[in-house]
Amino acid sequence: MQYLNLDPSLYVRDDIWQQERCNIFAHTWQFMGPVASVATSGQYLAIDIAGTPIFAIRGRDGTLRGFKNVCRHRGAKLLADGTGKCGLIVCPYHKWSFADTGRLVQAPWYGKDPAIIAEDWPLETVQLSEWRGLLFAALDPKESLLDQLGSLPAELADEPLETYAATDQATVSFAANWKIYTDNFVEGYHIPGTHPSFYAAIDFEAFQTTAHPGYVRMTAPPKDGLFYRGKWLWMWPNWTLSLFDGGMNVSRINPTSPHHTDQHYHFFFADIAAEASESRAKSVQGTLAVVREDYTICADTHRNYAAGAYSSGPLSGRHERGVQYFQERVAAALGL
Repeated sequence: MQYLNLDPSLYVRDDIWQQERCNIFAHTWQFMGPVASVATSGQYLAIDIAGTPIFAIRGRDGTLRGFKNVCRHRGAKLLADGTGKCGLIVCPYHKWSFADTGRLVQAPWYGKDPAIIAEDWPLETVQLSEWRGLLFAALDPKESLLDQLGSLPAELADEPLETYAATDQATVSFAANWKIYTDNFVEGYHIPGTHPSFYAAIDFEAFQTTAHPGYVRMTAPPKDGLFYRGKWLWMWPNWTLSLFDGGMNVSRINPTSPHHTDQHYHFFFADIAAEASESRAKSVQGTLAVVREDYTICADTHRNYAAGAYSSGPLSGRHERGVQYFQERVAAALGL
């Protein structure tokens, strides 16, 4: 049976984007970053999930809690994206302050006619879960993190993920729908045309793509000098993990509109000594160089979809099983 690419209109319509926010991103676990970034009291990590700002913070009682990054008063953003440390969480707009438990502490100059009842206005909570040193958040999950991961824990059971320390971060942005980039990530078919240097560094004839519960695995034997180990993983709905010798990168593909996507990278290594800095930099810069080649073709493809210049074409049974798996899950989530 010939499987066709998704209808291109589904990549550019605002109503589909809003359905994805409700049906996919609000109900799935989203990779935030390393748990180590919120290890001590007062440390927080703030991210955006398809337009919804959230943060995780380590309380003075040692408990890690998650909240929407939105003041209960007039909806201002409380904390800047990224990591930091604070005592009280103070809104920059009207100086309402919240404890690390989410409790409203003070609403200064509010007045007493009527007085504010602090217990009625705590921060809205977000669920958190940890897996092998990685922190995940969910607005309204429909299943546990382990259920969402499917067969991934078995896939990575022998990898010493917890021994890797987070060293570098990078955010890269591009003008294309998140699904166009994901379609691109979950297949190696584009490598000869899009990544000539990468193509020369692997045995492309042995490239394999297989779909499994919760993830897609891509493998290819690397040649001498390639920083990758030859295994790349994508997990539903929007995060990736690629292995190096002695490390890995993990990224989250985060849409901010139907036409724009941010990809947030975290790099982890076993050897964080100064003597290994050149090797680490090679893996970081090599990764970013490869993905930037993808962004150019993805942006061009998005423009063709938006212009109505493309109608759905066939997917390769050899190379695009991962695309089929991803698109079937998207279609099921949207009720198509």
